Amino acid sequence: MRSYDDPCGIARALDVVGERWALLVVRELVLGPKRFTDLAAGLPGLSQNVLSQRLRELEDAGVVRRARLGPPAGSRVYRLTERGADLEPVLLALARWGARRPVPDTGADLSVDALAFALRTTFDPAVAGDLCLRATVRLDDDVLRLDVRDGRLDLARGEADTPDCVLTTDPATLRALAFGGRPVAEAEASGALRIDGDRPAALRLLRCFPRPTPVENEPGAVRTGAERR
Repeated sequence: MRSYDDPCGIARALDVVGERWALLVVRELVLGPKRFTDLAAGLPGLSQNVLSQRLRELEDAGVVRRARLGPPAGSRVYRLTERGADLEPVLLALARWGARRPVPDTGADLSVDALAFALRTTFDPAVAGDLCLRATVRLDDDVLRLDVRDGRLDLARGEADTPDCVLTTDPATLRALAFGGRPVAEAEASGALRIDGDRPAALRLLRCFPRPTPVENEPGAVRTGAERR
């Protein structure tokens, strides 16, 4: 790995996670361990050779480690070390900063983990108000649990215990509903969304993620007419 040869703490951190894709690999592991194939699926623009290289570098730096899940899965996975987990607030701060940049018109979708970061960084306590809700959000083959109370959002991977509502959809639809203004009724009519349980609370939940105001006239990004996060 290349080094900045600079004693500054920022430079020393970038010596470890400053290579292209490194922080996005970490992003995909914040909510829990993943198999190599799942990491590759969440980073479709990254070749498997480069992914293997980044994982080796992050392992050598003590950010990621390999493990084996217990039965019945027994799969070999990658997970963050305690040192790697310390990067979560750094990623959240970067996500908030980057959310105000215009969205490039690439047509690419967010991975479930990237969508989870988007939800966490755009959640507005003032909009949530007195909402108290435990929700399960099923996104294709993945599941997130969202717990809103006291103006806070807790989000993790997995089913919620005794959820107040269950939303069954896909990442692109949830993104459009939360950030793009897609009408809920239209998504339901098309079969892209199903709401079970407390429907009014679920509708309030979807309104808790206002899009950040973009930075005007920022170079290097192409504005898109679609309201995408």
